[in-house]
This record gives sequence, structure tokens and C-alpha cells, in this order.
Amino acid sequence: MHTVGESKYNHWFDGLALLHSFSIRDGEVYYRSKYLRSDTYNANIEANRIVVSEFGTMAYPDPCKNIFAKAFSYLSHTIPDFTDNCLINIMKCGEDFYATTETNYIRKINPQTLETLEKVDYRKYVAVNLATAHPHYDEAGNVLNVGTSIVDKGKTKYVIFKIPAVVPEAKRKGKSPLKHMEVFCSIPSRSLLSPSYYHSFGLTENYIVFLEQPFKLDILKMATAYMRGVSWASCMTFHREDKTYIHIIDQRTRKPVPTMFYTDPMVVFHHVNAYEKDGCILFDVIAYEDSSLYQLFYLANLNQDFEENSRLTSVPTLRRFAIPLHVDKNAEVGSNLIKVASTRATALKEKDDQVYCQPELLCEGLELPRINYANNGKPYRYIYAAGVQWSPIPTKILKYDLLTKSSLKWGEESCWPAEPLFVPAPDAQDEDDGIILSAIVSTNPQKPPFLLILDAKSFTELARASIAVDMHLDLHGLFIPNADWDTRNQDSDHHAVPQA
Repeated sequence: MHTVGESKYNHWFDGLALLHSFSIRDGEVYYRSKYLRSDTYNANIEANRIVVSEFGTMAYPDPCKNIFAKAFSYLSHTIPDFTDNCLINIMKCGEDFYATTETNYIRKINPQTLETLEKVDYRKYVAVNLATAHPHYDEAGNVLNVGTSIVDKGKTKYVIFKIPAVVPEAKRKGKSPLKHMEVFCSIPSRSLLSPSYYHSFGLTENYIVFLEQPFKLDILKMATAYMRGVSWASCMTFHREDKTYIHIIDQRTRKPVPTMFYTDPMVVFHHVNAYEKDGCILFDVIAYEDSSLYQLFYLANLNQDFEENSRLTSVPTLRRFAIPLHVDKNAEVGSNLIKVASTRATALKEKDDQVYCQPELLCEGLELPRINYANNGKPYRYIYAAGVQWSPIPTKILKYDLLTKSSLKWGEESCWPAEPLFVPAPDAQDEDDGIILSAIVSTNPQKPPFLLILDAKSFTELARASIAVDMHLDLHGLFIPNADWDTRNQDSDHHAVPQA
């Protein structure tokens, strides 16, 4: 929801969160959607205007307030209490599900009814002001995530924290796993007042990959943004003269490896996968040369001429990096430390034992990458992604083969696909045995939105289920297998029309 009363949000990523779900059972599909009843949503609706600030939209106090109330509002925004408008992703934690965003708040939801439940503040358990909406899950179901702790006890750091999948019986007493969250490791920010922005991170069997990129938050500017009449997003700057630092954390010691790895300046929103091979870590990311992507989603740019006029100044590129786990101190300066034959990525030893990493460029024009998560942190072959070029709106779904460097594509005129979700077949033998799910919206008013189902191996269409309701392009989602829910006769459900 981008309009409340007569007030409007400035940025597409600020809108009030809308949850939606497709329930598939016995060959039928049911669709339901519901606004997340966050504190932000409730306050805005009650006031009939935007009263809670989002990252790209600063909200201001009632002009009728007296000067003391106004002064208090300014003071409270110096160290802001961020929004709980959780519009980015869905996280599984034990048996529970949470809507997530990039602040310290998450909201528990009922995935069947889409009812909004309790609000959780990460700060009750770990000192983070921001956190990613892209956690990782290990094989035991434990959740790993990264957050930023801003000037806590005089230090700004990136905190890696862990949420156990299950609570030990002795500690249970009705407590959720969140109450047993623990700090796994922390990495000092290279700048006290300008920490890096990041959207995701990488995970292998034994290591965590974290990129400290030169797309930075200016904390002093953020602290005065409210008084200066600007948004927090305006306090983010891409420093193209800086490096991107690659931090590798050993999960066994819970400490960063001592070698300093770096690469050229870039902006990464999505890690694809990472794994260990022949003494190296190979990790894949979707990278940009600058931060123009965020700017294009200001609503002032989203008009009828958007497809023609909105052009990225940097096309998203799939890049593979290789990181040597053991750096030979006797290696010559300038020598390539990567001996893995399967990649052209290099890691050049420099003076002072620093290592300059140059990626292998694999493919252009893809975003919102997904994989078969059974291969997360392990060698893998296939990436499923939305196809984009110089415009950030996806027009195709693609399957990229890392072995053959070839791709398969699905596309249809006037269709905008959402993130492609891979669902493995129950009896899967190969990595790509399964289906792809994607929610498709159309720019053609005569074509209703639909859930698309593709054969993940051949990328041929298996079925689609059209929905006679308005549907919006979403960001990220989750598949819940074998959910024993009654999908029929729900007042708020819409029966989709399946077409095989």
C-alpha cells in the first residue's frame, strides 16, 4: 500500500507490507492475501496518513502539536526506532514463521490464515539495529543471520547471530527458539560512523562469507535526517573510490580468518551460493558497478514510461570469486593463489599479505537468484533467477547452468515474473528434479495474474493457475511442503482457475 489517506510513500520499498499465499492441494489452487497488521500499519490507518517513517519516506509529527511535543519527536528520531513494516521475506524459525525486513523487528505470522501475531525485537537478545531479511539455515534447521550494531559501547560492528532450531528440553518452558538466540561472531566495521549496507551473505559447510562493500550508511547524517527534512535513504552513499572487503569467518573457531581479502568497489544485494573446493572457497554473487538500482524504485520514477526511461547504469552480473583458505607466506607478490581448474577467478598476493581477488564474470542480466537449497553451501550446478537487463523489472525467468554456461528461459508478452522458487520432487535424483513456482503479474489489463509452474529440468510449462484479483509483484517467499491445512471454504480465499 503506497498511499494512506492523502499521504504517499516516496519509494516502492516503503509501501505497507502485503502478505500473499498460494495453497496447492488435490490439483486445486487457492489464493489469499492480507495486509501485515504491523504497529506501523495500525498507526498509519488510525491516523489516515503516514505517521511512521520508512527508509525512503520521513514522516513528520502532527503540525498541531505544541513545541515541546515537536522537540521530543526530533529527539526520538536522532536514534530512530525503526519500522516493523516487514515486507521483504518470510523466515522459518523452529515451527514458527516470521515476516522480515532489514530493521531490528520481525513479525510472527500464521502462514495458513496470514494473521499477524507477536512483534519480536532482535535487540532484546542481540545488540543489532539492522539485520538482513536473508538468513541461512544449516542442516539441523538452525538459523544464521547478520546484523549491524551501531555505536554500541563505542563500537560499530557486524554481528553474526544464531537462532537454534529447537529449544533444549531443560530450557523449554514454552519459550520460543528466539529467546535462545546467541552471538556467533562479530566483525568490527572499518568505520565507526559509516558501516556498510548489505542485503545477504554466503555460507559454506565451514565458513561464512560477508562482504563489507563501499555502499555505506552515514550515521551522523541519519541522526540529523529528521531535522533536515530528508529520508534515511538519502544518507546512503556509494564510495566508488573504496574497496570491497571480503570477510571469511571460520564457523569452527567462530573467528574471522586473519588474511585481508578485497576486490574492486561493487554493490551486491544477493549472494547465490558458496562452497569449498580444493583448498578454496568459491562464492557466487549478483553484483552491480554502482547503487543505481535503489534510485530507480522511487515512485516518482515509476510512471507509464518506466520501462523506457528507467535504465540501470550498471547491469546485474553473476560473478564468481575464489578465496584461498591457506595463503602461502612464501608465495611471490603478484602470484595467483588459486589452483582450482574450474574457475578463471584469481586471488593475487600483494604486499603486507593482502590478497586482491578478481572474479570470473559468468552471466549478465539476472536477479533474485534461487537454488535447490539442499545444495546450499555445497557444489551446485543450477541457478534459477529473474531475467533483467538495463531495466530493473524482470521480464523472463531463467535457469543458468554453471557447468555449460548456458541458460533456458521462460517469458511471455506483457508478463512480469516474481522470484522463481525451486521445489524439489519428493523422489528427486538430480539437482534439478523438481518444479519452479513464480507469481506472474501482467501489464495487460485483460490478462489476469497467475501462478506459473515450470518443470525445473526442461523449463517447460506444466500448469498455471489464474486469479481473478489484483496481485502485486512480490519480493521473496518460502515454500512450505506437506502443510496439513484445510484450504477449502475459506471466506477470504480466491479459487484459482488451473490450466494444465
